[in-house]
Amino acid sequence: MHSMMRKVMGVIAAAMLFSASAHASEPLRVGYSDWPGWVLWEVAIQKQWFKQEGLDVKFEWFDYVASMDAFAAGKIDIVGMTNGDTLVTGSTGAKGIMFLLNDYSNGNDMIVAKPGINSIKDLKGKKIGVEIGFVDHLLVLNALKKNGLKESDVTLVNVPTNETPQVLASGQVDAIAAWQPSSGIALQQVPGSKPIYTSADEPGLIYDVYAASPKVYAKRKDDLKKFLKVWYRAVDYFYDPKTREDAIKIMASRVGLKPAEYKKFVLGTKILKLEEAKKYMTKVKGFKSVTGSTKISDDFNVANKVYKKPEDVSSYIDFSLTLGM
Repeated sequence: MHSMMRKVMGVIAAAMLFSASAHASEPLRVGYSDWPGWVLWEVAIQKQWFKQEGLDVKFEWFDYVASMDAFAAGKIDIVGMTNGDTLVTGSTGAKGIMFLLNDYSNGNDMIVAKPGINSIKDLKGKKIGVEIGFVDHLLVLNALKKNGLKESDVTLVNVPTNETPQVLASGQVDAIAAWQPSSGIALQQVPGSKPIYTSADEPGLIYDVYAASPKVYAKRKDDLKKFLKVWYRAVDYFYDPKTREDAIKIMASRVGLKPAEYKKFVLGTKILKLEEAKKYMTKVKGFKSVTGSTKISDDFNVANKVYKKPEDVSSYIDFSLTLGM
């Protein structure tokens, strides 16, 4: 009996060992898309820094919305999203734990107006093309409020973000709200158009993060620590005057632009160094923290029927791995 028990226990132990080793060998599946704070990963990929850390990762390039869909479907373990969109994805049942703060938008999200409109106040009674329920809808509401206007003072026209340049050029609307590259394309396509409000006017309105599935976050913290270490190595490479040009060249090649063109996009994104990122990991209200900004996004999402009930914001955020660095 004892001999049989020993054999059974041995088989179980072997199975557990195999399961653990199989789990350990599984690559970390990561989605990234066309935003400077995420394109920076390309530096780490090309320099093979993950291999140097002993971390097996598989990066997959997506359009932004497709990356969130892949995360929701369990096809990737970690994905880059805005803090507000992390709640949207979570409300569908695909929760993400924000553990890495990449950047905040610092001008790349814009309200671009046609010639003759020089301020937000000039938009009273006019049409604005924007993807309703997405982050630049919140940018519009923030701009209106700061300029003494209400949402009812303008007409919002629901337009997919990647179609906003064509809609502005066609004259169907008086202004559009979009992020890069769409905002930049609009400026190119409509001579005399200009940004009249941007995310630089409200730093912290849009934070960009990496979120992991709860299962991966719970079971693979050592891998996530290596992941963070590689990220901040890439950030240091980006900011080092000796290597910055090389970083921008690598990033530009990923999105098919010339380095000189890509520099403009980079300027509109405040990629955060480690100590800078830690400042926004407090729990103060308002846009000065990821938690405060995410609560504002939650209120916005409920008000605009993106989802019905408020989400538990605190359960989506855990920066302890970063704070421990």
